[in-house]
Amino acid sequence: MAQAAMSNSLKFGTSGLRGLATDLAGTECRRYAAAFVRHLRSGGDTVPQVLIGRDLRDSSSAISTSVASALAGLGVAVFDCGELPTPALALEAMRRRRPAIMVTGSHIPADRNGLKFYRADGEIDKADEAGILAALGPPAPEGTGAAVAEPEALRRYAARYAAMLPAGTLAGLRIGVWQHSSVARDLLVEVLGRYDADVIPLGRSEHFVAVDTEAVSEDVATEIAGWVSSHGLDALVSTDGDADRPLVADETGAVLRGDVLGIFTATFLKADAVVTPVTSNSTIEATGYFRQVLRTKVGSPYVIDAMETAPGLVVGFEANGGVLLGSNVVVNGAALAALPTRDALLPILAVLGAARAAGQTLSQLAATLPPRFARSDRLEHVAAERSAALLDRLRADAAGFFAPQGRIEAISTIDGMRFELSSGDVVHYRPSGNAPELRCYTEAATAGRADELLAWGLRAAKAVVG
Repeated sequence: MAQAAMSNSLKFGTSGLRGLATDLAGTECRRYAAAFVRHLRSGGDTVPQVLIGRDLRDSSSAISTSVASALAGLGVAVFDCGELPTPALALEAMRRRRPAIMVTGSHIPADRNGLKFYRADGEIDKADEAGILAALGPPAPEGTGAAVAEPEALRRYAARYAAMLPAGTLAGLRIGVWQHSSVARDLLVEVLGRYDADVIPLGRSEHFVAVDTEAVSEDVATEIAGWVSSHGLDALVSTDGDADRPLVADETGAVLRGDVLGIFTATFLKADAVVTPVTSNSTIEATGYFRQVLRTKVGSPYVIDAMETAPGLVVGFEANGGVLLGSNVVVNGAALAALPTRDALLPILAVLGAARAAGQTLSQLAATLPPRFARSDRLEHVAAERSAALLDRLRADAAGFFAPQGRIEAISTIDGMRFELSSGDVVHYRPSGNAPELRCYTEAATAGRADELLAWGLRAAKAVVG
């Protein structure tokens, strides 16, 4: 079937289909759901059943209903897992060996939404994305069969982590849970409480809050630090909207970077190999903890693809902190099956468990890493063609662009353009794959220099993109 013209905001990015909720609702989400089924059937899967789930943003319920209707119209039995984390839906899909569709915009603003697609064996890849687009046509007729509720999916996900740490591991710790509109807001309270933490729920919102764990705003960081101080917290934890990206702040109120969480999670699980995008901190290699570190483009499909070739016990993670478990592991005598999709609960428990096992606070644990500081932020509302103009400028005269900061030592074009200066400083520009944004990442030997570089990098980019 020929690909239909796409004149709206919908497009595949680093992780699923994204766009304005008004573009996705109704006909369009039905078209994509039908195309997903057609694509799977063209590969030999009869697709008798599909699981669906959703996050808590305002548009997700109606979109989920439309998706279920489209699936039923194609003769597919629909199992509705309700509101749950994306990794919980993925876990249930892999357990049943059935495809799944998650309605979520993850961390992007409330006026947007998206669909994440899972084959029976896990996340779709870039070839599947092309196949879905090729199968995109008229929406399926609306089905009339009722979806079957499946509330056990969330409980099975919670049970996965019920014995990952020794009983009572978190006793004596005051842990804040920033609940906002995370689909895991109640689950986090429940799971941390099982390990005897004194849990303090904070900041619950009935309106969707876009939380980007890779670019925590100054206002959010200030609020988090205030909560930690006023409540005497040993840690504060949270996730993005669909709970596949963690947020962890230490006892000083400082937010730990996602790639730092990834390092400690991989170490806690005794990983042989780590797979992570080029945007993650180079501290990973500097630790010497892992036999192999493989770098990829940004996006879970690229991480998953590389994980399949990595040796031994494999852990993948992204700079946003989402951890992908590429191997079956045993932790504290409990078996964790491989779950190669981003997960927030695993790194939250792993870093808390690692700190307790070491008898350290979170800030003390973080201080054991080689002194390398990374920062990131973004310019919002930057159209793709303006980001392309910046990259063109850099290709033409990177030396002139970076002259105020020093001489360029090396350039990587794995994803966007990453420049290492002779001083060891790093500036990396990358257009977002799922929003009209330009991302900037910096690394330096001190926190002050990383902050300074980031401020300069954003100003210099803005002068080009407008």
